[in-house]
Amino acid sequence: MKLQEALKTDRFRNEQHKATLNVLYTAYWFKSHLNVVFKEYGITEEQFNVMRILRGKHPEQMCVRDIASRMLEKNSNVPRIVDRLVTKDMVKRENSREDKRETLISLTAKGIAQLEKVSKEVETKTNKIINLSGDEADQLHNLLEKLREEE
Repeated sequence: MKLQEALKTDRFRNEQHKATLNVLYTAYWFKSHLNVVFKEYGITEEQFNVMRILRGKHPEQMCVRDIASRMLEKNSNVPRIVDRLVTKDMVKRENSREDKRETLISLTAKGIAQLEKVSKEVETKTNKIINLSGDEADQLHNLLEKLREEE
């Protein structure tokens, strides 16, 4: 669906304004498709992101601060997300031997198995809805990187 159809307007201040709205609209559109997958598995997008980050370091443990620094959504409440994953037996929490104030988090076997299933579904869903060739995806990636150059 074209942006103008979705927003029911063709009035934009300029092309940059239209592009900005398109990026935001597309991000929410994409998230809504992925949230269907997450809901099927009883997890949230943020919980999936924490588990994905932990998988990248597995079998090493990570502290909450390091997990938070890698989150896609920088305003996420990582301790609360970890608490919910502990309750679901997807991750485990241990106190650090070196620094008793630090808590270390790692995936459980159940968490690894669940993450594998969800990741396959996310990949399948993504491949279905992302209608871009490899070159087009690379071009989009480069344009999005350019948007954040001033960061």
